[in-house]
Amino acid sequence: MRSLKTVETFRGVAYPWLCDSMGHMNTQHYCALFDGATFHYLALMGGPRHLKESRRGWVDAKQTIEYRREILSGDLLVISTAMTRVGRSSLGFRHELVDLEDGALRATSDHVVVHFDLDKRASLTLPDAVVAKAREYLDDDSNTE
Repeated sequence: MRSLKTVETFRGVAYPWLCDSMGHMNTQHYCALFDGATFHYLALMGGPRHLKESRRGWVDAKQTIEYRREILSGDLLVISTAMTRVGRSSLGFRHELVDLEDGALRATSDHVVVHFDLDKRASLTLPDAVVAKAREYLDDDSNTE
């Protein structure tokens, strides 16, 4: 990843019940792992308690998953996340899912999330504190608006 600050956002195991009839982890479970990693990553930008109290949240606007290598039952997995873009009302970041034992990249997931007013059901400009925190996770060549 190109980001200056890559953060570990998930660590776990591919349990047998996550695998399908072909013997590899089913795609629905990649989404669940990436979703959990997203919650942890966004918590770094401003805690979930503040979001609940202010009736603010995040909407997934885009998610693109690329499957690189199979994940089999028993594989030990780690997701690391890096900021790729800070916009007016949105953030972009990339999750990389790797095998802990061999370091092989198993999948990537590129995300765009939009800051959201839960009552008005509309996007919001990112608060200055979130922009400042998100920029701490960008490298000099990353994208800012």
